[in-house]
Amino acid sequence: MLDVLRDSAYRKLFSAQVIALVGTGLLTVALGLLAFDLAGSDAGLVLGTALTIKMLAYVGVAPVVSAITGRIARKKVLIGADVARAAVALSLPFVGEIWQIYVLIFVLQAASATFTPTFQAVIPEVLPDEGQYTRALSLSRLAYDLEALVSPALAAALLTVMSYHNLFVGTFVGFVGSALLVLATSFPSRAPATAAPFLDRLTRGARIFWRVRELRSLLFLNLVVATSTAMVIVNTVVLVQGRLERPQTDVAILLAAYGGGSMLVALCLPKVLDRSPDHTVMLTGAAILPVGLVAVAVITAMDAGTPQWIALIGAWAVLGAATALVSTPSSRLLRRASDEADRPAVFAAQFSLSHACFILTYPTAGVLGALVGLPWTAVVLAALGAGALAVARTAWPAPRPVPALTPAG
Repeated sequence: MLDVLRDSAYRKLFSAQVIALVGTGLLTVALGLLAFDLAGSDAGLVLGTALTIKMLAYVGVAPVVSAITGRIARKKVLIGADVARAAVALSLPFVGEIWQIYVLIFVLQAASATFTPTFQAVIPEVLPDEGQYTRALSLSRLAYDLEALVSPALAAALLTVMSYHNLFVGTFVGFVGSALLVLATSFPSRAPATAAPFLDRLTRGARIFWRVRELRSLLFLNLVVATSTAMVIVNTVVLVQGRLERPQTDVAILLAAYGGGSMLVALCLPKVLDRSPDHTVMLTGAAILPVGLVAVAVITAMDAGTPQWIALIGAWAVLGAATALVSTPSSRLLRRASDEADRPAVFAAQFSLSHACFILTYPTAGVLGALVGLPWTAVVLAALGAGALAVARTAWPAPRPVPALTPAG
């Protein structure tokens, strides 16, 4: 997998991604502490609102920015987004009102909604070989999962010697470092984008999604992934500390199990995709997720004890592995379904539409968890995921049969 880093352009872009991810991880910790300073016991409400703003920015901004920046050099777009994120990070320590957090978070996430799809659309051009591109996707997934484990530990270590305000400086350094690495990267040349009306450019990615059957299926696979992800992100802390009354460190252990399952698949997936078609891998992962949620419902209804805890760790690892089976190959579908001119719009559409699913599943996981309990919440999310999976299977075109060889003579 690491062979792909021999490519100089990709190595710099991957390094930019890693540095920015670490900065974002530090920001997450620092923002939580800042919210507690400003809002006290209402910090959860502040962070929940900030998360909603993040999703709304992701859903609404990505297609608009893609349409606006279609004729601008991608290097300039990426550097501009990093500079904007660095400016927000540097501003956050001086925040004194909660509404200022909301404004800065929107600007920050709008910049991320600009950077991420553009970055993802560049990689297929830097690595045109599909085998190399697949390994880059697995490496990127590995980086995301490692960041989820490393950044909180790094933040905890830094907080022993400095104020949380200094974590924002670390975030600033991460985004500036990302911008400098992008600046040092040689991008593949491409023909200027053809002029088109703004509405055409705004809706191009969504229209391609609707026209290509594999991408229509991907829309519903995104929803399957969002059901299990919402259960993990929203309810892990509720499950561990509220229902099981276990220590805070066990929250990290359970999330690490989820990330560990995803990392294991990321390491193995390139060889799997060399032998198996994308639809087999993705639909298999999507089929595991509702079953995994049903298992979570059963486990959370068990009597508290060591067997239940071990079963939960296993279930979280399976959910993480299945999520990676669906999410990692998805960019291969986007790459095949688009040409150089359309690729930024297609990746922006995927970024926006996949995050739109969380606007449905995050509140569902949170509200149902409070009203009917975690076992029934897992059952409802499993049913939602199973329905989305059924539609995804129907939407995916049947594999083309291999024509039989005509006997000689």
